[in-house]
Amino acid sequence: MSASACAPETAQGTHLFKIDGYSLCRGLGVGKSIRSTTFRVGGHDWCVYFYPDGLTEDSKDYVSVFLELRTENAEARALYHLRVVDQVWPPPPFTWPIPSQYQPLVFNSADDYERCWGYTHFMRRTELRPYVLEDTLILECNLAVIELKDAQEADVKVNFEAQAPPSELVDNLSSLLEATEGSDVSFKVKEEVFPAHKIILAMRSPVFRVKFYGPMRDESSRSITVEDMQPAVFRGLLHFIYTDSLPPLDYLDDDEYEEMVRHLLVAADRYAMERMKYMCEIKLCEVLHTGTVATTLALADQHHCSKLKDACIGFINSSNRMVGMMASKGYESLKRTCPSVIADILEKAAKTRRI
Repeated sequence: MSASACAPETAQGTHLFKIDGYSLCRGLGVGKSIRSTTFRVGGHDWCVYFYPDGLTEDSKDYVSVFLELRTENAEARALYHLRVVDQVWPPPPFTWPIPSQYQPLVFNSADDYERCWGYTHFMRRTELRPYVLEDTLILECNLAVIELKDAQEADVKVNFEAQAPPSELVDNLSSLLEATEGSDVSFKVKEEVFPAHKIILAMRSPVFRVKFYGPMRDESSRSITVEDMQPAVFRGLLHFIYTDSLPPLDYLDDDEYEEMVRHLLVAADRYAMERMKYMCEIKLCEVLHTGTVATTLALADQHHCSKLKDACIGFINSSNRMVGMMASKGYESLKRTCPSVIADILEKAAKTRRI
């Protein structure tokens, strides 16, 4: 028996396209673009085109982004991925998903249609606001150029490997959420009662661990009243404890969503759920806007959320948002409860020459 093997080779590269003075690029006009410098991957020259007002009239409410093969009279098969960089919460390095999830495309610089590939409706312009820091936007292009190689002789090896089924631990724990079977404690929140399991709560929260298994524990208590919390928030806390994920909030409108995430952050801090608290911080960073950023900033300062606090201050000091923030309802409360934060805002604004 003989055998051969053919394995395509890929040359990978990443290019960051930094757009300073982004606010000055808006209004450039439909179909007008900003081009990155030329960069080289897989023996070919490439560049990124950014259309701040969209490529066509149909996409004028979006930004358009395209990757172009610049090498003359060349053809290349490649995978590409374009994304906006979150400068407040930098993403982890990009990794390509399994090959079946991406379809290689042919770039042909001699063909006007195939020399560029990208997205006409890349992202709504309004959705870019959280990614603009100090009037700077950063695009990231990840590129893998594919080259086919001739088959080579190979040894014949047949491996029989048994694969274990995926873990069911999270599913099993999730099935216990609000289950009365095996529950040994209940929580009364307003008029609602939530059954739970002490050992699971103690495993996930240091506060519950002390309450149920610490030296001052009350073993006879099977019903606990929770003060200063809404039932929906406590239900969200239990959801995270049993599933390690935030509860679905898609049914809420924008204002309700933001308010619920704030309450979940407070609950996470109250029960020392650091991972949940951090995930709430990320969610709030994604929805910052002028009308509520002062309220969010006060929350971040009161609950020691340094990343969220820095994100709020950076948001306020970018794109001249200071006046709008000062006109919001939350500003007076921020001045009264967190006066030191106002000094932080002014200090950072001075350093970036925003005032």
